[in-house]
Amino acid sequence: MSLIKSISGIRGTIGGKTGHNLTPVDIVKFTAAYGSWLLESVKKDNNQKATVVVGRDGRISGNMVSNLVNATLSSLGINVVDVGLSTTPTVEMAVTFLKADGGIILTASHNPKEWNALKLLNQKGEFISGEEGKYILELAEKESFLFAEIDQLGSITENDSMLEKHIDSIVGHKLVDVKSISAANLSIVVDAVNSSGAFAVPKLLKALGVENITVINEEISGNFAHNPEPLPEHLTELSREVVAKKASLGIAVDPDVDRLCFVCEDGTMFGEEYTLVAVADYVLSKKVGNTVSNMSSTKALKDITLNRGGEYFPSAVGEVNVVKKMKEVNAVIGGEGNGGIIFPELHYGRDALIGIALFLTQLVKSKKTVKQLRNTYPDYFISKNKVTLEDGINVASIFDTIKSKYKSNPINTEDGLKIEFDNDWVHLRTSNTEPIIRIYAESNFETTAQNIATRLIKDIQESIL
Repeated sequence: MSLIKSISGIRGTIGGKTGHNLTPVDIVKFTAAYGSWLLESVKKDNNQKATVVVGRDGRISGNMVSNLVNATLSSLGINVVDVGLSTTPTVEMAVTFLKADGGIILTASHNPKEWNALKLLNQKGEFISGEEGKYILELAEKESFLFAEIDQLGSITENDSMLEKHIDSIVGHKLVDVKSISAANLSIVVDAVNSSGAFAVPKLLKALGVENITVINEEISGNFAHNPEPLPEHLTELSREVVAKKASLGIAVDPDVDRLCFVCEDGTMFGEEYTLVAVADYVLSKKVGNTVSNMSSTKALKDITLNRGGEYFPSAVGEVNVVKKMKEVNAVIGGEGNGGIIFPELHYGRDALIGIALFLTQLVKSKKTVKQLRNTYPDYFISKNKVTLEDGINVASIFDTIKSKYKSNPINTEDGLKIEFDNDWVHLRTSNTEPIIRIYAESNFETTAQNIATRLIKDIQESIL
């Protein structure tokens, strides 16, 4: 059990000891710190109150956490707009739709059901910066909060219209061809992993003109039918259902609908890494420009960007880092190899819903099957692994040992440790969301990628001993 404070928000397991888990006391403390920062940052007239949008995914703890967050913000004199059960990108867009001063998304993304988190947004509906996050953590540590007097308490109102507005902005985008998607008569199976995707994805598909929709794991219970991270080993049920239904494709999202992957009509994986590649290829075919992905993502994005006349830029891992780099280089699209699509013409946040709309447009316009579309892209293989860390492990020392061992290879230390081996690479970094070291290795050959990862896992384990 753990409590993790990072640029990805305040994340932890429900229950247990205060200060070590995401307990009610910790939820109130960190919410109060965020609210206090917001009140300092946003200058209001005496008769005006700051407004924060709050939304949650389908986790078991969602209602409990939401009630604590809403009450805490209200006690600071902040008005709350509770959009209820929602998606991360919808909450992000709701901040701008409602001209709010900030937002809090209650989701632990791909983590198991015992986890939850507070993801903190600024007035642009984007994740707060590392500097802002550090200051909020300092406020939480001091617990120096000034709560509102009785006549200055904030209001709490509900608003369930934001998803519809989000979807309207997607189907109305010039790069989304609703007419062509509708005419294609697609049959789609959706794995909603017992969370927000169960209502958000079908609602989008129907707005796009797709009528033949099958949803598996559709009960919004928070009791995830499988590990909620949309990786191939967790999507065997979706794969079987696509084949059984003779569907055009399968769609999988994570619990808060900001990660996206596809299953081909024959039940094989399109590849989580290739979600961004395919969508970027379509966007670049309409608008030449730059792209960004984090340095743990496939080099296939670089290949197609250069082929389309643009320039590719890597960033440190983490959505806030990708967005920062995208703004610096004026990227037309970017994201992460975990199936995260960031399309700035809509908003600067990972959004599976706009990803679905752009991908389906690309698919039907190509007049290919999903499998045929996948075969048009380079074949690289990424082996994704992790090593769990015990308390007290010195990661810096581990990385120093490995860096010394591979000192003759090109090494990048901007974000963890990335080592190049001719045309292959491996990236080691600590996770922002879990007490682990992630090991990503890429090669033209699957066995080579796995062998590189296995070698580095052994190096890590030997360094810990």
